Amino acid sequence: MSACKLSVDYDQYENGVKIVDLLEELANKAESLQLESLIIGDWGGAYENDSSAIVETLVRLKDRFPQLRSLFIGDMSYEECEVSWINQSNLGPILSAYPELRSLTIKGSTGLSLDPAHHDNLEELTVICGGLGRDVIASISEGSFKNLRKLELYLGVEDYGFNGSLDDILPLIEPGKFPHLTYLGLKDSEIQDAIAIAVANAPIVDQLHTLDLSMGTLTDQGAEALLYSDKIKKLELLNLSYHYMSDEMMERWEQSGLNVDISDQQDADDNGDYRYPSLTE
Repeated sequence: MSACKLSVDYDQYENGVKIVDLLEELANKAESLQLESLIIGDWGGAYENDSSAIVETLVRLKDRFPQLRSLFIGDMSYEECEVSWINQSNLGPILSAYPELRSLTIKGSTGLSLDPAHHDNLEELTVICGGLGRDVIASISEGSFKNLRKLELYLGVEDYGFNGSLDDILPLIEPGKFPHLTYLGLKDSEIQDAIAIAVANAPIVDQLHTLDLSMGTLTDQGAEALLYSDKIKKLELLNLSYHYMSDEMMERWEQSGLNVDISDQQDADDNGDYRYPSLTE
């Protein structure tokens, strides 16, 4: 068994089924020793129960999953639990317990922390949410992920957890921070223009093959900075999908000769005052 997904649906939850019991059952199977990918879906009432029991159980059972390389905690649909309602916890102990882990994906940011934020072998870190707290951003930027290849952060909006500013994001793109990074996603943001302007000529772009600034409130202002950057021209892919760029700016991108995704153009509200990222609530 190389992959497995565990979840507790509504009826199971009402009947007392617990995700930690499913984890125990999995750990007691001989196949657990070969498990490479584990996905934790709805753990039952994720809108009122956090993931701490899952973390504690995974740490305790670490010796039963010696081949685990990929872990996703919180893989649940909108119908199961809206992303802003998913209660997470401190997932740092998992990083310590699984030193051979290569990929960690987290969905939901309510109550989320990463302490300690240290891993020598992690290659992919993704946080999917409607608003990422500055404390989590700081943990990642101040932590140590020296082998990280892919960093994908949904930054979201203030109403659903984003309480930072551009100053909190800038440390993520400091030279030498992630020496092996080739995919950078700073996306789904209500300050997408400011991020685009800051990243456009940042040294980190030189090492990337993909820059993902999709799903946010990007307008012509941020796009202009990207379009004029010589560093951006060297990317294999620039993802700007779900945006608020004008038809004129889209035409300029189409004529640029760059591999850029400008699909899913959005319309601002009637006054042009407020634009919404793709994933919030």
